[in-house]
Amino acid sequence: MFLGVNTLNLDAKGRMAIPARYRNALAECCGSRVVVTINPREHCLWLYPETEWQEIARKVARLPTLNRQNLILQRLLLGHASELEMDGQGRILLSAELREYARLGKKVSLIGQGQKFEIWDAESMAAEREGWLQEAGELDGELSGDLAELRL
Repeated sequence: MFLGVNTLNLDAKGRMAIPARYRNALAECCGSRVVVTINPREHCLWLYPETEWQEIARKVARLPTLNRQNLILQRLLLGHASELEMDGQGRILLSAELREYARLGKKVSLIGQGQKFEIWDAESMAAEREGWLQEAGELDGELSGDLAELRL
């Protein structure tokens, strides 16, 4: 399970070093192979262990393409997916297209989301977090059925 926020640097080539505490888990679960794609709702990237991604990709690929929403989701998630392998220093190379979409600068935030990570521009994520906190405070009593049953 991937948890926590890490602030990292992108080098001039667009490489990002995966924090050491996640490298072993990624090596064990997927042979250090990951997939990075765009988040179709926000300007950040999703990073999945390859094994986790394969299940998602199969489900998305099987959606009927005559439904416009399905087709758009396939184009965005599958069409922008990059299969990557960590190098000897635990780095992955993010393509220029992915970096541009997520508006990544030199500093990025890697945010654990359980089975995947989000990759954000560090400044953008800090600004978004303020909005998320405000929105969470305004939800007062408006929990989804899933959240209403969750014990924290």
